[in-house]
Amino acid sequence: MKNTNIEHLTPKEIVSYLDKYVIDQNDAKKTIAIALRNRYRRMQLPEELQHDIVPKNILMIGSTGVGKTEIARRLAQMMQLPFIKVEASKYTEVGFVGRDVESMIRDLANIALQLTRENENEKNKDKIEQYIENKILEKLLPSIPESASEQKKEEYTSTLEKMRQKFRNGEMDDLKITIEMPISSPTSGMDDMLPPQMISVQESIVKVLGGVNKKGPMKEVSVKEAKKIIRNEASNSILNEDEIKSLALEKVEKGGIVFIDEIDKIAVSSGSNSRQDPSKEGVQRDLLPIVEGSTVNTKIGMVKTDHILFIAAGAFHVSKPSDLLPELQGRFPLRVELNGLTEEVLYRILTEPANSLIKQYQALLGVEGMKLVFNNDALKAMAHYAFLANEKSEDIGARRLHTIIEKVLEDISFNADEYDGEEVTISSDDVIQKVASIVKDEDATNYIL
Repeated sequence: MKNTNIEHLTPKEIVSYLDKYVIDQNDAKKTIAIALRNRYRRMQLPEELQHDIVPKNILMIGSTGVGKTEIARRLAQMMQLPFIKVEASKYTEVGFVGRDVESMIRDLANIALQLTRENENEKNKDKIEQYIENKILEKLLPSIPESASEQKKEEYTSTLEKMRQKFRNGEMDDLKITIEMPISSPTSGMDDMLPPQMISVQESIVKVLGGVNKKGPMKEVSVKEAKKIIRNEASNSILNEDEIKSLALEKVEKGGIVFIDEIDKIAVSSGSNSRQDPSKEGVQRDLLPIVEGSTVNTKIGMVKTDHILFIAAGAFHVSKPSDLLPELQGRFPLRVELNGLTEEVLYRILTEPANSLIKQYQALLGVEGMKLVFNNDALKAMAHYAFLANEKSEDIGARRLHTIIEKVLEDISFNADEYDGEEVTISSDDVIQKVASIVKDEDATNYIL
């Protein structure tokens, strides 16, 4: 890619990146690439105009396993943006037991905070390493008093430098030192399930209790373990928590992506008796303000959702997009239909992506010392039977390739230790022997593949 700054990537460069991981689906890739580029374009405009330009949310329509989630996930990964995938069917209307739709923004804020902290840790890597080094060397060689003679000071400095060099070379990793262990927060693991008001109360209580007993237990550990334990302390000491929260807030508001999967499961047709189901139409009504733009209270502050990009996806086998509330349909102005996977596309999925299934299985079995080779005919046969199984049974897209390959490699994978140092070639005959009879029998396809 020409642009080293990921924010400046053109739609063509974004699509070019996606082509390495997602085969076909050019319309979807183009639509989402334009949506991301428009974010960058918006940020270059005067501030008064920026507020009026809202993201064009996308509705992706296509069967399971055709690449809907993968497109969004890969993009967020490439752009280093806060990204969360949620299932629309797990939310309920406000007032009912279950997760409310605002929790998806709180989860996104937590991801943004973690992402920002990782980025800041990387930027301050040298300072953090220096802090860890000084802290451990101080334990191994305590400092001498200021009143010590010049000769003692010189000897101390000389010894310290020798130890520093040994520390950097990893020669002291097995030495034992006693360090103070971090205090585990009593609220850890509970925050996500509680409303923000309760979290604030909990944090206040923890701060009060923390003032009474700030010190953690002392424990003897190796220098190697101490490096890991002190790293968190070093990060907290060097980084400004308020600044990190502020950066995370900006990142989530300007670059956050929420991928709402299974949105067709909350669509209700006009003739249905379950229009008042709290997990369906009520959820749609609750989604409206979030998608349109509202303010949600989170751990990092009040998050405005006006410029968060929402990508909804669904198979729409039973329902159709027009079964969604008209207001919600209007919040997703860009619609893109993903193609079903043909036999040729399934073959390309096996071979072309940078992390293709074939490469994954070759690497996995390479751990056992064997070299796994697939004939081109074998790959074509697997794509053929995956396509047939999708036609005969429920169409699960590219995921069918997993079941086919697992079936073909079942015995080889089980006895992999016997093939150490050998080359094992998979031919079309092997594929036919393992899979053909199952695919021909419709009942067996339904249960086995």
